Amino acid sequence: MSDHASDFVLQAISFDTLEGWKDDDPSGLFEVMRCCRRQITDVKPYRAGSLGLSSEDLLPLLIAAEDFTPSSPASARGFFETHCRPFLIRRKDGNPGFVTAFYEPEIEVSERPDDVFRFPFYRRPDDLIDLDDGNRPAELDDAYAFGRRHDDGRIGAYPDRRAIDQGFLEGRGLEIAWAKSKVDVFFVHVQGAARLRYRNGRIGRITYAAKAGHPFSAIGKLLIECGEIDRAEISMQSIRAWLARNPERVDEVLWHNRSYIFFREAPSRAICLRTADPEVGPIAAAKVPLLAGRSLAVDRLIHTFGFPFFIRAESLTHLDQGRPFRRLMLALDTGSAIVGPVRGDIFTGSGYMAGESAGTVRNDADFAILIPNAAAGRFD
Repeated sequence: MSDHASDFVLQAISFDTLEGWKDDDPSGLFEVMRCCRRQITDVKPYRAGSLGLSSEDLLPLLIAAEDFTPSSPASARGFFETHCRPFLIRRKDGNPGFVTAFYEPEIEVSERPDDVFRFPFYRRPDDLIDLDDGNRPAELDDAYAFGRRHDDGRIGAYPDRRAIDQGFLEGRGLEIAWAKSKVDVFFVHVQGAARLRYRNGRIGRITYAAKAGHPFSAIGKLLIECGEIDRAEISMQSIRAWLARNPERVDEVLWHNRSYIFFREAPSRAICLRTADPEVGPIAAAKVPLLAGRSLAVDRLIHTFGFPFFIRAESLTHLDQGRPFRRLMLALDTGSAIVGPVRGDIFTGSGYMAGESAGTVRNDADFAILIPNAAAGRFD
């Protein structure tokens, strides 16, 4: 799917016609919105996507939210009704939007390797460089955002998952911690963050720092095409079960996804929050904490972090006790598999149960973006 704005349109609608809006309670978003404002004003603005919305367009909403404390779900909705206008995002080819979900795994790790803890999480290597139109070699596709600078100054592709698994980075002191399972490490790469539980009881966090640059290739798609798992049964759980039943083929399947993720250690909680909310997740691409059930990963080539999106997925019922998923969310993260104007990834939280909830989310969805009033006139 292209990221060009010509592939979709924004259709102005009213809150009265936004199905499910009146039943939602977006009260939990205000603290994270305050974090977004601090990031924009004190650190740096978010990069604007091709839709044309900027951090400057978002700031009036964030400033108004700074000292607003909702007294009820209705007052929280009223705040957005006062300060924003909703626009339905419609693809010109008529296809619906689509949501999946992600979570923060909790992994048992060791600070030192041994016969049990053998599989590392790596920090970003110093020979991994950011690529742009000025330094990208002609043989590397424009999709490559990272490459390797050799000792002689040449720039090329970075070694892929197979090469790194086979020891390319060993001996360079890049290991953050070691896990018991190569499959666990792989799925942390897919999620982009993890909570680490060390053997002495200490809890740490890691989050995405960079990637080797190769395209993401879904191993679920591979297993479907090979006839190993039926398309209707594909999920994180079914993929894990297949890998557990076929240990001799684990490397073959995991190496199909040449993409490799590097991590950095992250604070255990966000200092921008006034309270310690147990539902607050890791710091993600927008540099603010993710809130379970209220944070959305989007295509950052199109959308700009911090903007509110109302997501309606009628067939997604297991996240809301059997009711259709209809929630206001903030765009706070991105991912290499999240491509297109109406493609989103819902953050479900941290730990095993959050993973169980996330692993089976694959649902059609409607996307409405809430645009602050001053900027909304440009899209009428």
